Amino acid sequence: MAEFVYPPVIGAARTLFKTMDLKFDIAGTEHIPQRGGAVLVSNHIGYLDFVFCGLAARPAKRLVRFMAKESVFRHKVSGPLMRAMKHIPVDRTQGMHAYKHALSALRSGEIIGVFPEATISESFTLKTFKSGAARLAQEAGVPLLPMALWGTQRLWTKGHKRQLGRQHFPITIRVGEPVEADPAEQAEKITDRLRARVQDLLEAAQRAYPVRPRDAEDTWWIPAHLGGTAPAPGGRA
Repeated sequence: MAEFVYPPVIGAARTLFKTMDLKFDIAGTEHIPQRGGAVLVSNHIGYLDFVFCGLAARPAKRLVRFMAKESVFRHKVSGPLMRAMKHIPVDRTQGMHAYKHALSALRSGEIIGVFPEATISESFTLKTFKSGAARLAQEAGVPLLPMALWGTQRLWTKGHKRQLGRQHFPITIRVGEPVEADPAEQAEKITDRLRARVQDLLEAAQRAYPVRPRDAEDTWWIPAHLGGTAPAPGGRA
């Protein structure tokens, strides 16, 4: 079926990022399959993370359908766009409906994007992963695609003002080898392996990131264990 909304939205995002002079360092895109279903799993540190995850799928000429909270679909601007791009609303009181929707999309050959931490990590470290992504991959018979983002929190994240002007910020993205979801394995064990893989990718992205804080006041985006002033894990809800 023709896509009339998603490609123009991607084009608009790329134009915005060019205007902002963002510097992208993306590696591992060869792991994203050019056809067939998959569950893309990423850490979550900023409000625009779904856009950057989607950009990493462009070399494979794939469109990612993200699972997002239902309130986004009620917004008068984002709602029509999200529905037109075939993203999947998640109502936490009726989670099975979203699960079945995602499962059907996977079986039809779509890539589904999931943030298994369920919310932005204000410590910029990995929170506990929920097992839904692993269960989806198991039931659909598709691989899990681990991904890590770094630098996106500097643009727009929870508790901080948006920085969407000409910022010259680097954005580092790492995509790892697929994680197989054996139906005979416990979903929790697959989730543990998946989280470990994302952690490795996150650390690689952090090591590759070319910018260090300008001064003591510019350490808010650095995790505490790396010498920054971001809240410690569990420090804020």
